[in-house]
Amino acid sequence: MGTPALRGTERREHGETDGHRETDGHGRTDGRRETDRHGETGGARMRRPWGWWRRKSTPAKVETYTRWSFHFFAMAEFMAVGLPSAGGLPAGPALWLPALTLVHSTLGAVTASRALDWTRGRRRRPVRLLWALAAVTATVAVAAAGIAEHGPDRGGVDAAAGAVFGVVLAFGAGFTAVGVRRRRRVLAVVAGFALGAGLVAFPFGLPGTAALATMAAVFLGGGFLAFASVFSVWLLDAVFRLDEARDTRARLAVAEERLRFGRDLHDVMGRNLAVIALKSELAVQLARRGRPDAVEQMVEVQRIARESQREVRDVVRGYREADLGVELEGAQGVLTAAGIACEVSGEPGGLPAEVQSALGWVVRETTTNVLRHGDAGRCSVMVRRTAEGVVLTVENDGARPPGAGGGPGIEGTGGGSGLGGAGGGSGLAGLRERLRGVDGTLEAGPAGTGTFRVVARVPLSEKTAVREVAS
Repeated sequence: MGTPALRGTERREHGETDGHRETDGHGRTDGRRETDRHGETGGARMRRPWGWWRRKSTPAKVETYTRWSFHFFAMAEFMAVGLPSAGGLPAGPALWLPALTLVHSTLGAVTASRALDWTRGRRRRPVRLLWALAAVTATVAVAAAGIAEHGPDRGGVDAAAGAVFGVVLAFGAGFTAVGVRRRRRVLAVVAGFALGAGLVAFPFGLPGTAALATMAAVFLGGGFLAFASVFSVWLLDAVFRLDEARDTRARLAVAEERLRFGRDLHDVMGRNLAVIALKSELAVQLARRGRPDAVEQMVEVQRIARESQREVRDVVRGYREADLGVELEGAQGVLTAAGIACEVSGEPGGLPAEVQSALGWVVRETTTNVLRHGDAGRCSVMVRRTAEGVVLTVENDGARPPGAGGGPGIEGTGGGSGLGGAGGGSGLAGLRERLRGVDGTLEAGPAGTGTFRVVARVPLSEKTAVREVAS
């Protein structure tokens, strides 16, 4: 709240006018009126010389750098032999050397750019451009050799033509390598250009030693440029793959958090909802009989519902950890209230926090399923220490035999039981995942006629102690 003048001043301080703000069809404000976090307008940011570069992602920046590296190769080719050959040469055929070099370097830059798009999967391989580049390279090399042989009898012409001959073949191999995927084929391309240099040099009367030296120079120069091209493409692919891996890792982290939340929500709400259903049914029966105890049962239902709300909030915040002692007391109280004799033995104290949390979830899940499945009249929960670690045993009677109905069996057992109705063992899968975090194991199955037993074992090793100290 405030006076109109004060509100107008505040709007002007944040870059808004006293009039209506312009919006597009989607309700977004005009970019000229919006300010960024530095207090500059969007239009000013667009007018920055380097604004286009800052808006690019890291892979896009590397791609731009790689693409302009190939353009720099083309300019380097023309600057190395094209421009020097244009100066100090007589009029006539020798003046064709700069023009041919310019055509070759331009075609090489275009071919490398299209081939780079092919490596990124944006277009098909530029096969025609690659063959055109090879044909132009051969044409320029033959023309340079012909000018050196039949051109003006001057040392400058021979030197310029020889330089164009070798450099064009080397750069031709480097540009062509961008459109080749495998290393053997790249090596074959470089070797082919070097062999072509020898095939062109011999007919023009170049001595054998000089021809071999030319072939070696083309092979080394072309190999270096081809290696630089292939390495640039490999580096670009690696940057894109790392960026995709980072996105995948983020998506996996989100998926893992969703699974954790779903598992925790199932564990938290399962038992409480079972107790609410049981007490609500009891309250209905008492109300029909005119018993005043129905009010007490509904008060208990209200308390459990509020407790469930608190626990759900804790799960959302990610702060909830099950305590073994609390879970044992809660399990005994809930089962006793449901008319199931529950016996708890053992001392849960002195265990690491993460071990208590994992075993606490086992107690919670098994208690929930004892209430929901089977017809248990007795349940025992025992915690005992061994030389290797701690063992939690939950055993109940009233387990239905296979094929007796009452829900699906657990993990192929075929019958309802104290832990058997969760859709084929979804509760067991969550418990095993929790116990796996503390190197624990879980065993569940029939233990005699009408008896079902769950045994969770967690070793207490030095690794567990280290995790406890670290936490």
